[in-house]
Amino acid sequence: MSTKIFVNLPVKDLNRSKRFFTQLGFSFNTHFTNDRGACMIVSEDIFVMLLAEKFFKTFTKKQVADATKSTETILALSANSREEVDELVSRALKAGATIPNEKQDQGWMYGHGFQDLDGHLWETIYMDPNAIGHG
Repeated sequence: MSTKIFVNLPVKDLNRSKRFFTQLGFSFNTHFTNDRGACMIVSEDIFVMLLAEKFFKTFTKKQVADATKSTETILALSANSREEVDELVSRALKAGATIPNEKQDQGWMYGHGFQDLDGHLWETIYMDPNAIGHG
């Protein structure tokens, strides 16, 4: 069995976050979704647990960071093309995200990102397999 990753993110309004990520094209595993959290499927081995902030706090004794004011992590997803990068960011923007940085085009690598409704930073990148190491 391959290793799976479950990224846990605190959210202020679980239903709003589910609607946002549904608009981006993600789906949820209903077996691990309830009124306290939602298991967003990124791929066969990658999941994001959107956890209501009150529930998220039960997993740590530390203060929960306000992602609108500080950055603890940047979540990066790979894409199959430059167009796929732009499409995801466009859908995020239409769903209410903000754009914190300009696109990055380094020839062999192309990326862009968004800040979700709770301030979490997401990047999506395309790396041209034919140009890697030639730039």
